[in-house]
Amino acid sequence: MGPVLAGVLQLLALIGALALVYVPLGNYMAKVYSSDKHLRTEKWIYKGIGANPDTEMTWPAYLRGILAFSAVSVLFLYLLQRLQGVLPGSMGFSSVDPAQSFNTAVSFVTNTNWQSYSGEQTMGHVVQTAGLAVQNFVSAAVGMAVAVALVRGFARSRTGELGNFWTDLVRGTLRILVPIAAVAAVILVACGAIQNFSGIHEVGQFMGGSQQWNGGAVASQEAIKELGTNGGGYFNANSAHPFENPTGFTNLFEIFLILCIPFALTRTFGLMVGSVRQGYAILATMVTIWLGFTALMMWTEFAHHGPALQAAGGAMEGKEVRFGVGGSSIFAVATTLTSTGAVDSFHSSFTGLGGGITMLSMMLGEIAPGGTGSGLYGMLIMAVIAVFIAGLMVGRTPEYLGKKIGGREMKLAACYILVTPALVLVFTAASMALPTPPHSMLNSGAHGFSEVLYAFTSAANNNGSAFAGLNANTDWFNTMTGLAMLLGRFLPMVFVLALAGSLAEQTPVPATAGTLRTEKPLFTGLLVGAILIITGLTYFPALALGPLAEGLA
Repeated sequence: MGPVLAGVLQLLALIGALALVYVPLGNYMAKVYSSDKHLRTEKWIYKGIGANPDTEMTWPAYLRGILAFSAVSVLFLYLLQRLQGVLPGSMGFSSVDPAQSFNTAVSFVTNTNWQSYSGEQTMGHVVQTAGLAVQNFVSAAVGMAVAVALVRGFARSRTGELGNFWTDLVRGTLRILVPIAAVAAVILVACGAIQNFSGIHEVGQFMGGSQQWNGGAVASQEAIKELGTNGGGYFNANSAHPFENPTGFTNLFEIFLILCIPFALTRTFGLMVGSVRQGYAILATMVTIWLGFTALMMWTEFAHHGPALQAAGGAMEGKEVRFGVGGSSIFAVATTLTSTGAVDSFHSSFTGLGGGITMLSMMLGEIAPGGTGSGLYGMLIMAVIAVFIAGLMVGRTPEYLGKKIGGREMKLAACYILVTPALVLVFTAASMALPTPPHSMLNSGAHGFSEVLYAFTSAANNNGSAFAGLNANTDWFNTMTGLAMLLGRFLPMVFVLALAGSLAEQTPVPATAGTLRTEKPLFTGLLVGAILIITGLTYFPALALGPLAEGLA
């Protein structure tokens, strides 16, 4: 079997698996977030934190809950790292320095999971399990809660109430993420991923010296790392490490975990707003972009230019022979079109255009299908903008799901799509203009610029993957990427929740003959076009200086 055919078959198998779980998972999540019953364990949690799960919240109260919970999480994870040297299970590792502790705490709380350290050489068992793994669950649940709040904004009328943040957080964690991750961890262990609390072992001799490896609760963290679109690896090699991703099957299974919740949330959205066809329209938009980028990535990486690439069957530099070009390409697109950040290959070693595709995937806003929750609310914001564009074209007041898109709604949507590009471009420009930050670049020229651009694109979009080559463990990059992650996570949430509150207060507008049918393929095409054009106009100059210049050289 040729490598191209193998890649195509993997993609078809992945599509089939996602199609099988789409309806049941989407239905289940809609039931979870619409239920008025609380499990006994949930009641204990509510009592412990002093929350009333039946109290409805306006958008400012919902936002205050998110910010308070996230602030406490950052502080806890920061202190856990700073105290690692005196904690049991530290495996002999010292406490993490302040700048890196801040960066890592912000990274995992914001669902970014950017790592400027080598996991197996820095973090002990307590930090990995009680700190990082816990944030993998709750940060994903926060994103899902915000998405559900926006969906309620579309579904409700004449009220400013969007649900209860604490209820949505606990249910998303206990009823959705924990059970699926538990099953996924068992599958990964059965396929060869490790799961233990052993220490550091000396293994044989290598180049005249001993080789070391350490164990850990890897399978359980790997499962939620992918399912929650987190991405932080237990080992520095991330999902290219055989302890995290042993076989070609686990590679495909991890891609499935990355994509299943973001895609299925479109079904949840359709059910909660009372129109499954609206969910299918959003799904079609996501699938069109995802398949298009995957095909483009496989084409660029399979292109045979020169005898070395022809002999290898594609651009194999920086890719695992266990997964090949096909598996690596599918993984790279899945992880950058979502907020996962996990990698099974070095994106820096992709072809110039292939590296550009990974960056463009993040620059779209990671909405196809995007992160757990963040992908759905990002796509719905783009749908609002597309509806507004259509209204301008026909001279009609734009409406979406029976809600008028007026000046207030458009200002909030515009702020949402502007804040992340501003963070990416301003921080990248500052890093290139100042004398010290460019010293962290391994390469010069277009590729070196791509390293910096990729870093801030990844941080501001809460992705977490790295282009490699860039030494990000400096005071400048630890601090600046930390700020980019914080602002890139919570500023958009402010605009999303404010928009949800504004929509929930409206009285539904009845559909007429002139109403734009947003469940039709025409709207899907309009939405895809709006996303690509807006992103292209925003980022084209930066891309031209980096991956495009390299790819066309």
